[in-house]
Amino acid sequence: MSRLASVVAGTPVPGSTVYRSTSPADTADLVAEVELGDAGTFVRAAEAARAAQREWAGVPAPVRGQVIANIGRLVSANADALARLVTREIGKPLAEARGEVQEIVDTCDFFLGEGRRLYGQTVPSEMPDKQLFTFRAPVGVAAVITAGNFPVAVPSWYLVPALLCGNAVVWKPAEYASASAKAVFDLFTRGGLPEGVLNLVFAEGPETFSGLERSLEHGLVQKVGFTGSSEVGSRIGELCGRHLQTPCLELGGKNPMVVTEDANLELAVEGALFSGFGTAGQRCTSLGTAIVHESVHAEFLDRLVAATEAARVGDPAQDVLFGPLLDQRFADNHERHLGWIAEHHRVLGSTGTGRITSANPRKDFVGDPEAGLFYHPVIVDGVRSGDRIFLEETFGPLVGVTTYRELEEAIELGNLPGYGLSCSIYTTDPAKAFRFREGIGAGMVSVNNSTSGAEAHLPFGGNGRSGNGSRQSGVWVLDQFTRWQSMNWDYSGRLQKAQMDVLEVAADLDFRLS
Repeated sequence: MSRLASVVAGTPVPGSTVYRSTSPADTADLVAEVELGDAGTFVRAAEAARAAQREWAGVPAPVRGQVIANIGRLVSANADALARLVTREIGKPLAEARGEVQEIVDTCDFFLGEGRRLYGQTVPSEMPDKQLFTFRAPVGVAAVITAGNFPVAVPSWYLVPALLCGNAVVWKPAEYASASAKAVFDLFTRGGLPEGVLNLVFAEGPETFSGLERSLEHGLVQKVGFTGSSEVGSRIGELCGRHLQTPCLELGGKNPMVVTEDANLELAVEGALFSGFGTAGQRCTSLGTAIVHESVHAEFLDRLVAATEAARVGDPAQDVLFGPLLDQRFADNHERHLGWIAEHHRVLGSTGTGRITSANPRKDFVGDPEAGLFYHPVIVDGVRSGDRIFLEETFGPLVGVTTYRELEEAIELGNLPGYGLSCSIYTTDPAKAFRFREGIGAGMVSVNNSTSGAEAHLPFGGNGRSGNGSRQSGVWVLDQFTRWQSMNWDYSGRLQKAQMDVLEVAADLDFRLS
């Protein structure tokens, strides 16, 4: 167990209250005591970032790329220890935690080269003796607020490109993932970042919001990145809008998976199992509703139920499909979502519903169910388009199943909840795949793959209730952390007025071939 505090300009900042980060797989395991800061801590961090940013931006971009390379090497060298800490603190199965750590390395590998490719353009002018240029300039200070379901990978999607582009950062991670966040912070700062360029703030949501509000009012923050719920994202969007800023919002999802009549059902079930119950359904890209053609519904459901019943659940340090819920607040929310199950639904997938205990056992459970926040996987068949289970993100081990007749109906159902993060279609017909892509509103589409899964060089993000159209990862995220600046350089020695002093070319436009 360790004692953690916010770090501003390289100096720990004591907090006024203490949060106890415990393992959800063993709630008696105290991972860290975390001293929580307040709104003032956030403002101090923003001030420190502002003071350090200009000098950091003056470091040549290829050299900043070398710092990113150093971070990637440090993470790789510490990968096993970091993955085990993630598993201990948030209950993610060790195999998934290792994949998450690798995502940091992949992100660093991609962006270290962007330090040599922060290209602008030389643009021809309509005037003689004049040149036009464009440049990417850092935005300034970025405030990054992240959730804890991906406590190390998702922060890297913000931190790495923001730092590479010459910005300074204030990072506020989720309290229940504080130890994982502090480990990432230590690895980043050891990579060669000057003090104040990256600052870490531990604080609860209301204090964070107040600190962000004050920082924006004082002109200390020029970009906000947020990963979390659609409800909070909406409030942050409103706050940023008051200051004429566009935040980078990566929010929730109700991700549909369409299974056509010609689909490979074995593959579709494998994808549904992983995307529906991996990380205990606690991904923004988790499967929400399987929309299955009526002709294959019965067979698909039978196969999915059999696979779910056979899956190993429990101790995340072992080979399991999923472990516990992240924290008590998520367990409470999941209990509420289970209350949305109605009489017209059929509940399948396990030997019970709700929390797994000795009195409500799960067959072949791995470990001690009484020790942590373990829940039965739930398949809800017979979901209707007006059900809350169909319309709302459930963020837990719960998958709905419904049917359709025509592909256009499936597309309508996929769009109906109003989210637009991820989706998938299982089909062997290319025409169906392209029709689905054209009609669905999600920012990410998978064909014969699960709704979950991202690569470091592909844009990640959603639309509608899932985000404001901003994108992370790949070269697309550079537009979040840089601003385009244009420059015109006239060396003619006289004032040349655009659109007015342009050379006119004589032409005989009345000419016609005989």
